[in-house]
Amino acid sequence: MKLIVGLGNPGKEYDKTRHNVGFMVIDNYCRSEIFQTKFNGLYLMKIYDGEKVIFLKPLSYMNLSGTVVSKYVNFFKIKYEDILIIRDDLDLALGTAKIKYDSSSGGDNGIKSIIAALGTKTFGQLKIGISNDKTRDTKDYVLGRFTNREQEILEKIINKTPIIIESFIKNGIEKTMSEFNGALK
Repeated sequence: MKLIVGLGNPGKEYDKTRHNVGFMVIDNYCRSEIFQTKFNGLYLMKIYDGEKVIFLKPLSYMNLSGTVVSKYVNFFKIKYEDILIIRDDLDLALGTAKIKYDSSSGGDNGIKSIIAALGTKTFGQLKIGISNDKTRDTKDYVLGRFTNREQEILEKIINKTPIIIESFIKNGIEKTMSEFNGALK
């Protein structure tokens, strides 16, 4: 069983903000699917080639994502290497992405929360670049919306994520990293 988690903040005021890129990727992949609510998260279970896959959008705020993720991991008995967390990354240029495994939080509070709740960092991360405007306060920047031009750039990388997600489901994190890192622009 695989768990694919898109990080973001719940509520209309956070819709389409930089910090909600994880939600955007899940929404793009699952399109018109109907999510259910469990353990303070919106989830959808699908089956791919006989493998169960849970898509999850935690309804806690970003900084508390670990509580929700750990409940799913424990309830469904998911192995850490079968988890992929999709999130924004200030240190990557807008329009790029990178896949990591057994990686630090890089300062991301959602990932810090997940590492603390699981007691490990041995899970996959799909980091979507949002760039960093150092002239603005970081909190204001990540909670801000994309400009129209930025949204166009972002959509191009989001439209590439389904093949990454499917590779993770079929092949696991190591093969997905070796196949896609360096090609995600």
